Formats: sequence, structure tokens, C-alpha cells
Amino acid sequence: MPPDRAAQADALLGTLQRERGGALKVFLGAAPGVGKTYAMLGAARDLARRGVDVVVGLVETHGRAETESLLQGLEVLPRRRLDYHDRTLEEFDLDALLARRPKLAVVDELAHRNAPGSRHERRYQDIEELLDAGIDVYTTVNIQHLESLNDLVRQLTGVRVRETVPDAFLDRARDLVLVDLPPRELIERLQQGKVYVPEQAASALQSFFSPSNLTALRELAVQQVADRVDADLREHMAARGSSPVPIRRRVLVAIDGYDNSEYLVRVGRKLAERRQAPWTVVFVDTGDADGGRSRMVEQCFALARRLGGEVVTLRGSSVVGELVAFAGQHAVSTIVIARTRERPFARMFNRTLTQQLLQRGAHFELTIINTPYARARARRRLELPEGPPLWGEGVFATVAVALSVLSGALAERFLSLEELSLVFIPAVMLVAVRARMAVAAYAALLCFMAYNFFFIEPRYTFQIAAGQGVVAVGVFLVVALISGRLANRLRNQVLMLRAANARTEALQALSQQLASAADEGEVHRAAARLLHIALGADVVVLAAADGQALQAVEAEPPGSALDAAAAGAAEWCLRHLQPAGRYTDTLNGAGWWCLPLAQGERALGVLALRPARDLVRLPPELEGLAQAMAQDLAQAVARTRLVDALESARVQGETERLRAALLASVSHDLRSPLSSIIGSAESLSAYRDRLSPDDQRALAEGILSEGQRLDRYIQNLLDMTRLGHGTLKLTREWVGLDEIIGSAVTRLRKLAPQATFETLLAPGLPLLYVHPALVEQGLFNILENAAKFSPAGAAVRIRAERIGEQLRIDISDRGPGIPEDERRRIFDMFYTVARGDRGAQGTGLGLAICQGMMGAHGGTVEALPGEDGVGTTIRITLPLIEPPSGRPREQ
Repeated sequence: MPPDRAAQADALLGTLQRERGGALKVFLGAAPGVGKTYAMLGAARDLARRGVDVVVGLVETHGRAETESLLQGLEVLPRRRLDYHDRTLEEFDLDALLARRPKLAVVDELAHRNAPGSRHERRYQDIEELLDAGIDVYTTVNIQHLESLNDLVRQLTGVRVRETVPDAFLDRARDLVLVDLPPRELIERLQQGKVYVPEQAASALQSFFSPSNLTALRELAVQQVADRVDADLREHMAARGSSPVPIRRRVLVAIDGYDNSEYLVRVGRKLAERRQAPWTVVFVDTGDADGGRSRMVEQCFALARRLGGEVVTLRGSSVVGELVAFAGQHAVSTIVIARTRERPFARMFNRTLTQQLLQRGAHFELTIINTPYARARARRRLELPEGPPLWGEGVFATVAVALSVLSGALAERFLSLEELSLVFIPAVMLVAVRARMAVAAYAALLCFMAYNFFFIEPRYTFQIAAGQGVVAVGVFLVVALISGRLANRLRNQVLMLRAANARTEALQALSQQLASAADEGEVHRAAARLLHIALGADVVVLAAADGQALQAVEAEPPGSALDAAAAGAAEWCLRHLQPAGRYTDTLNGAGWWCLPLAQGERALGVLALRPARDLVRLPPELEGLAQAMAQDLAQAVARTRLVDALESARVQGETERLRAALLASVSHDLRSPLSSIIGSAESLSAYRDRLSPDDQRALAEGILSEGQRLDRYIQNLLDMTRLGHGTLKLTREWVGLDEIIGSAVTRLRKLAPQATFETLLAPGLPLLYVHPALVEQGLFNILENAAKFSPAGAAVRIRAERIGEQLRIDISDRGPGIPEDERRRIFDMFYTVARGDRGAQGTGLGLAICQGMMGAHGGTVEALPGEDGVGTTIRITLPLIEPPSGRPREQ
């Protein structure tokens, strides 16, 4: 697609997505007290006067009389009461507003944090649910509550705002209204007690409401609205196709899991927003991330998702290599990183991340951010990392060094080993592969000191007598540190590969089980079992068919069930196709983590997980694995449901086709003999005295013949009915094939005296253990069909022989034959072509009945070309059963 057309399509899609559901109007201010709530209520009253159904969900008047006066005449929803720690809290009643379902809902304070026990943690999530329900919403927010401006507001005002709103939510607003007030007038309002009570006003004037802070916040608010106007104008022009938007390449934000990571995410979002470019936050896992860094990475990923970015975790031993490779594969133009601390000799060895990126990523734009956390990060390097107990690893290192000293003493005494430094190197490497790098360095230094103290002259002191000894000890220390570093890196790579392999094996095992599952029940069982094994969690799979309620269909271990809180979270998860329950911001009081199973916008069910361990936060690797497995499960469920739907459609179509064929067959094959019978009977009844005896006999024989034909047709219908319903019962007997063929030929000669037959039976054929009447009827149907299409004077050949443990019967005619592409279809019921089973007086059931009867005996029927390529051969294959002792084995 040309770039201008692609931009136009993206703009139209963005407009449609923004207009989906209810409309959001946000009244934005620079600070409390500028009049946001007043302006919002004024706009709501104007709509109410025009007849629009307006309901005030929640408005905080803060005791301002002019604001309270605007509520008069508007319907105000009662607040919901919550008991929390011997206190009664009042909150916005989301369920009541959803049940009331007005055209417009007025909900104040967008950035508010809900009381514990509420459905959502934040009020903007409540408003999001209202919008998804198709309800228009008016709301208010101050500029300092925007997530992407959080760090900038802290730098400007010195205050860290805890209640923030994701920028991606604000992007959903159809209208953004700036409510502005000059800082001097706002301060006057504050002094007059129109914003806060006097005690709070005095404190606010000394801290947040300073003229410089208010001026900076006002500029931020104006800039935010201006950026929104520019974005709307560009999108509108792109949608019209009047001004093509140039293609923007991706912005890549690289984080390391330290304190500066959240700041980098926010800066990267603002940079991408100004450039109108997509952006991705990436973390390179080299295997040495401790628990604290993992949690920080998880928080940064959650922040990036809220701000509208993508998140990716890369795994490898080289941070620079992974970043450059990913950037080259995903059309990245700008890489954003934090300023790295300059190290001694870094320029010589090119070791810093910045220098390596400058060297290897020359074609990328590199943006280096000097974060306010650089010193904090340097101090953090000196702190003890989280993970296994450090004292335990320290004890292990000390014991290893002590054993090395003992081994060195024994080697010196009994082996006369002079270079005892070689004894300590394995100890350092052993510690490095079993513990973290800090412990390996501790072991290297301890070995250095022990080697010097016990084995370098003068012994039992830390002095070194000879210059050669100084060199030896120094070289030993360098070698020990390098060996420890390499061994520790190898350990980290092994751990990283082990984690990646475990994830891959879990997903592969799940994919294999899901691929082999025949129905939705097997899919649920396989997924529950493998999720329980891979995640070590209790698993409940809940399914929801179209238009049906959510119900648990599989649990692992058996007996696991959701409580009332978890069931509510699962219902919400299903309706909104978003995670809920534990580890989320929605209904997090539930003990289960609920993931939606969906295919696009179609809800398929919910996957509920409860880790066996009481984890405060789910590890990122387990979270990613659970989400990937849930996605595979959803795809498998969608596949099985699609297969069931296609099979149902096929069966329905086949049933309709058979119904139409049955009606056509009945209307023709019943009416034809009935018409002949009625006509002959009327002739006999009306003209008996005028007819000669021969004519009377001919009419009587015609009535008999058509009656027999009608009887055969009805018998065929009954046989097909029994075959279709599985009620055909076999009464097996030992019988010779010659008897069955002879009986069928005798019956057929009464109907077709002119037909001739040639029977060629191999000598010594064994007896058959079959239901004689059914096999005879099947042979009769084939012989009747062959006689009908054989030319006059041409015999129908019947050939039988034993092939291994089977009896093969070939019935060949010299008729016109059947094309190869239609040979399978002749066994369908009511097959209607002149050359096939249905002829001038055929029923279209004979060969289908024969196939069913032979199949009931474990045999097969197939159509083949005739002998010498002329006519058709119908081959019947029946299994042979060994007769009991005392019974003849041959015919």
C-alpha cells in the first residue's frame, strides 16, 4: 500500500477506534481550584436543558457553594458505602450507574484511587467500563496527574504525584477542554478559602501553590492541549487524504531494571509522541537480573503498556548485540538509553554501553538521557542484590578457600608441588559457577590473601620478600578474577538457557497436546494439566459458549473451584477481555488471577490461576509463560469450535440434501408403481367383461410386479434407516458363499429372466461367518444393478477367491462404466446419474445399502474399472473367521 494511503487508513482507523463506545470529554486544568468541576457541571446542565439524559455519578464540591448550586435540577446518584478499618468510606457506585445507563454520566476526579474492596483500583478504569458500555462521560483531571509528565512535575515542583492517569486513556478522549486561570487569580481564590479550608490553604501556598509552580504547570497544560490539537488536525487531514503524513520509524527505549528505568519510559513516550512514531520498551536479560531488577522491569513494562507502548524481553549474553539486532529487524531509527557511568580505561577498552552502541550502531540515532537517578544507581551497585541468602554463598566460598589451603598444604608436602597458585584457581571457578559475581570476587580476593599468607615467603604474614613473589601474587589475583568472571558469565548463560528451554518445552508440549486434541473437552483437559505442571499453580478453565453463562469445565488438581470473589473477577474478565483478580488493578482482592481466552473480539472463556506459593507479585517469566499458554489455549478452543461449526454446517447441508433427495425419490419411486397399480386395478374393475383372459392376466401380473417393486423400495428404506441408527443386528451363521450367490441369482432371474450370469469360484473357499440374509441382499443389489446396465447377451461375471485372511468377490458387467471421479459417489444415498445405481426404475439406495451391510460385517465395497477396461467391477471384501473345531472348513 502506498505510504499516503497507509497513513489515511491509519487515521481513519484511529478515528473509528476513538468513536467506539461512549464519548469521553475531559476538562483539564493546571491545578486544583481553576474551575474544572464548575465548567463540567455547566456543560452538563446545558445538555440537560436540551433534553439529554444526564446523571451525576460523583462530584466533589469541596464545600463550594457556587459548585453545589449547579447540582440543583440534575439527577445525582447515591454513593456506595464501604467499610474499611473501622471506617465507612463513600465511593462512586459503578454498578448503579451501569444499571441506570444514562446518555451522559458526570464523574469527577479522573485520577482518584478507589477504596480497597472496589472493583477497580483507579477511577479511570471505572470510566473506561462506562465508555465500553456506550455511556458518554464528562470528567476532570489536573495536568500533574498525567503519567508521562510525572517525573517532569516532580522536577518542577519537588512533589511526587502518586495518583496518575495513563496517557493512552487520555488519547481516547473525543474532546479535551482546557480550564485556565492565571496564577495570581488562583492564589487569590486560595487565600479567600474558595479552594481549600484556611488551614490547608496556608500549607498549600507555602509548597505546591507557589507562583513559579503554577506558571510551570499552566505551561504544561497549554502545551498538552496544543499537542492534542495538532495531533487531531494531522489525523483529520490524513483521514481526508489531503496531506500525507510521512512514515515515522520506531523509537526503542532500552531499560536495565534500575531506578532510572521508569524515567526513561516516560521520556521515550514523549519523544515518540512528538515524532508521531511507534515505540517499544526493551529489556535485555543476560541472566544476572536479581529479584529487585525483575520487579522494576515488570513495573516499567506495565507503565509502558499504560502509556500505549509495546514491551519486549530479549535474552542473550551481549546487551549491545541484542539491541542492535532487534533495532535492525524492526525498523528502529532512535535508541533511547540512560547515561552510563564512565569507568577507568573505558575509552581504551570500549566497555560502556554508550560507547559500544556508538561503535556498532552508527546508522541509528542514539539519544542519551542523563537521569536524576545516576547517583542513586551508583549507590545501588554497592548494595547487596536480592536472591538466595548471601551469607550462605559467602560461607560456601570461605569453605572452598579453606579446602584449597588444605589441598595446597598436602600437595606441597606429599607431591612437592611448587606452583601452588594452581590449587586456588579451581576453587574460584567453582564458587563462580555456584554463586553470584560478588561472591566470586570475594573468593578470588580471599584466595589471594590465603595464597600470600600461607605459601609466599615470609609465610604467615602478608609481606612479600622477593619482587618475583609480588609478580606471582599479582598475576594470580588477575587470573583468579578473570576466571571467576568467565565462569560466572557461563553460569548466567546456562541459567538463562535453562529458563528459555523450560519455557520453550512447556509451550511445545502444550502445542502438541492441543494439536492432537479432537474436541474442546480434550483441549481443556490437556491445557489444565500442562498449565498445572508448568506454572505450579491451581488451574480452573471456564468456558463460555455464544450467549451462554460462564461455567467451569476443567480443574487441576481436581476439585479446585473459584470462590465468589474470583467468580466475579472471572465474569468481569470475560465481559471486558482484560485480566482481572489477583496481580491486577481490577478486583485484586480475589485469590485467583483471571486471564481472558479470546479470539479477536470474541470471548471464548477464562483461565483462572492460583500459584501454589503465596506470591505478592508474579515473576515476569511466569507471567509471560502463562499469557503465552493462555493464548495457545484460546487458539485451540477457537479451532475446535470452528471445526464443530463446520461439521455442523456440513451435516446440516448433507441432511438437507438427503431430505430433498428423499422427497424426490419418494415422489417418483412411490408414485410410479402406485400409479401403475391403480391404473391396472381400475382397468380390471371397469373393463373386466371386455378384456380377454390374456389381457386380464397381463394386468394382474403388472399389479404384482409393481407391488413387488414397491415392496423392495420400502425394504431398502427400512434397511437404510436401521443402518443409519445403528439398530441393524447381525445373526451370524456359518454358510457357504455358493449358497448365498445361488439364492441371490435365483431371486434376480424372477425379475430379469433375460439376464445371464457366469460364476467363477476358486476351489476350497472357506465358510463365511455372516448374517446370510444381509449378505445375500447386498449381493442381490449389486447383481441387479449390473444386470440392468449390461447389454443384451452379455453375462454378468461373478468371481470369488481368497486373498490372505480375506474373501474377495468381484462382480463385473459389460455396461458403459463409471468415470473415475464418480466411483466413490455411487455409494451415496439417492445418487442420481443415469450410468450409476439409479436408472430408469432405480431407487438410488441399492449400493449404499450394500456398503452398509458389508461394513457391518467388517468388510468393504469399492468400484473399479471393468475387465479389459470395459464396464464396471464392484469388489466386495469380507474378513474370514476361523471356524470352530468339528465344523467343516470348506464349502
